[in-house]
Amino acid sequence: MKSAITDSDKIKLIEFIASTDKFTCGEKVAEFERNWSEWLACKHSLFVTSGSTANILLLSAVKELYKIPNGSKVLVPACTWVTNVAPVFQLGLEPVFCDINLKDYSFDTENLPNDDDIKIVFVTHLLGFNAPMDKLKEKYPKAIFLEDICESHGIKEPSGRKRGHGTGSTFSFYFGHHMTTIEGGMVCTNNTELYELMRLKRNHGCARHLLPENYDKVTSQYPDINPAFLFLTDGYNFKNTEINAVLGIEQLKRLDENIQIRKDNYEYFIKKLIHYEDYFHIPDTSSSNSSYAFPIICKNKDNRPDVIKGLDNLGVEHRPIVSGNLLKHPFLHKWKDTCTAPNADILHYNGVYVGNSQFVTNYMIERLFTSVIESLKL
Repeated sequence: MKSAITDSDKIKLIEFIASTDKFTCGEKVAEFERNWSEWLACKHSLFVTSGSTANILLLSAVKELYKIPNGSKVLVPACTWVTNVAPVFQLGLEPVFCDINLKDYSFDTENLPNDDDIKIVFVTHLLGFNAPMDKLKEKYPKAIFLEDICESHGIKEPSGRKRGHGTGSTFSFYFGHHMTTIEGGMVCTNNTELYELMRLKRNHGCARHLLPENYDKVTSQYPDINPAFLFLTDGYNFKNTEINAVLGIEQLKRLDENIQIRKDNYEYFIKKLIHYEDYFHIPDTSSSNSSYAFPIICKNKDNRPDVIKGLDNLGVEHRPIVSGNLLKHPFLHKWKDTCTAPNADILHYNGVYVGNSQFVTNYMIERLFTSVIESLKL
């Protein structure tokens, strides 16, 4: 990954900094939110400090708005990023873990829990892959669906519409993702009541962040409290800054182009990988995906060290498949025996990924395969 912040981005930042004395959450944040909502074709977006804080903000607001009691069950995958799972028990809810599949790394739909008490399904669209939303909704028709699309910007439904139109969805603008605000995230919804509650919670729960049409009606109910310092709910300080928003506005202009380059890179990677399908699991090849990375999952875990050696010889950075099987991590010790996850174990022990980006070329992918295959002596 090279720096995705261009010289033109830097010039815009310099011009902005030279022209204003206001740097905290303000007009540029609102402009970025409007532009993002237009790109996603959703009603409401809130710019926050990260995709991780977007997750906890969304889940906190959903729990309050829908009056979901403590201890309610939330379905989560055994392989995802930690901040898809941590907010569940941080907010007093109970995670129910499920194994993943080896195509799109989302829930294993053949082995979903038969649990009518699941109130929320927290879906991760991992590494740019499209989770099987239709099958999940068929299994849990009464559940609330939340989508983490933090590293999968631009994935699409079968209709061609971009994902992110359920009750709520989250996106990340971390440095290595499809676009960057250095650090930052977005939470999106078509539910105006949920949006207003998240506006409050993003800003300490303070009434001044009510929608304008509701401000007088609500604050007049508390005449003995200064309305500028009236707190209506619990909340956080998840506001992002004008500087990050300026960067987001510029980056968004190139997002569709960058997504297409990533998709083209992934298609080329798969064409190379499929020649060695006896040695590697072949992930999903759907055109509705939006690649974040090149996953290399060995069918024989004994081959993984040689894959890593090949990447190291080339000087290419690599990582586990997100966090591997999360149930093996100390922070989830309480739930480690609640779910068997053989497919998540395969990702954990057999897999690595290499980052994809708009800076990757076919030549770079060719060199990657040459080094790995030579190391494996194939």
